[in-house]
Amino acid sequence: MNDFKLIEDKWQKYWEEHPEISEAKNTGKQKKYILVEFPYPSGSGLHVGHAFSFTGGDVYARFNRMMGYNVLFPMGWDAFGLPTENYAIKMKRKPQDITKENTDHFRSQMKKLAYSFDWSREVNTTDPDYYKWTQWIFIQLFKKGLAYKKEMQFNWCPP
Repeated sequence: MNDFKLIEDKWQKYWEEHPEISEAKNTGKQKKYILVEFPYPSGSGLHVGHAFSFTGGDVYARFNRMMGYNVLFPMGWDAFGLPTENYAIKMKRKPQDITKENTDHFRSQMKKLAYSFDWSREVNTTDPDYYKWTQWIFIQLFKKGLAYKKEMQFNWCPP
């Protein structure tokens, strides 16, 4: 088991020191954009469902890099909303503190799984530089009558 740990540590360090391996660059190569669903950092870590979907995306990203494409394969965190809020309430902690800890932990786990995400393009929905644009587009939709509030039946669990 020690041999595996030494080999894994060696390559984790190498990938950390050579992020250009998975970063998309402005080259003459044809571009591919591959995206997996951003996880909610609202739990104590990744689960098998994350590994299932991320592994498929990672295999496809690596395949396309090997085929000569300039691949953009980012990762991010869908950190706003009820899952994060409910987890923070359950843990009796501030949502922003929980979110920071959980995204750090999730990122660490993903790196241990050796996913080839372009970490230079990491997205966090709690970053003001990100959500200012979601707020802006919502306002534009609202002005055009495409976003509105309406009473209607909906299949939803009240809790």
